[in-house]
Amino acid sequence: MPHGSTSKELTTGFVPDHARESFEQVMLPHLDAAYTLARYLLRSDDAAQDAVQEAFLRAVRHFDGYRGENARAWLLTIVRHCCATSRTQGRRRDTFVEFDERQHSEHVESVTPELHLVRADAVDAFQRALASLSQQDREVLILREVDDLSYEEIALSIGAPIGTVMSRLSRARKRMQALVLRESRDAS
Repeated sequence: MPHGSTSKELTTGFVPDHARESFEQVMLPHLDAAYTLARYLLRSDDAAQDAVQEAFLRAVRHFDGYRGENARAWLLTIVRHCCATSRTQGRRRDTFVEFDERQHSEHVESVTPELHLVRADAVDAFQRALASLSQQDREVLILREVDDLSYEEIALSIGAPIGTVMSRLSRARKRMQALVLRESRDAS
C-alpha cells in the first residue's frame, strides 16, 4: 500500500473483519494497475500514491456496494475520480524532485554511451508525446496499453460506450505516433 500503510490499517474501522479478507482478495491484486493509472494521469509519484491511497479508502468505505462486477474496472474508476479530484483541487505536483533512474542510479550499463543516449532520447520523446496528449486520450491509452484492460473494461471504468473507447483509443494511438515521429524528426 502507498506510504507504508497495510491493508489491515486501511480497512480497520471501515470493513468488518469477515469482509476484510474478501476486500483484500478482490482489490489488492489491482494495486499496481491503480498506481500505474494514477501515475500517468497525475504525472507525479507522490500525487499518484496519494490518489491510490484515497481510492483504496473510498473502495473500502463503499465495498458493500460492490456487486461482484469487474473488480479492476471498478477500482480504476475510483482511481480516475480521485485523480480528477486531485487535479481540480489544484494540488501542486511540481514541488519535489522526481527520481530519474538514468540520472541518479549508480548502475553501470553494458551499452555504449551512444546507445545510452539514443535510448534516453527515445524515452524522453515518448514521455513528452504522452504528456502532450489530452487527458482523455492519455487515459484510454494507458488503460489499454499499460494496464491491458479490454474495451469493455475501459468502457466500464470511464463510463463511456465501447464505440467511444474504440474511437478515443484509435485517435490517441494516431496522435501518439505523429508526436513521436515529429519528435524524432526534430531531433535529427
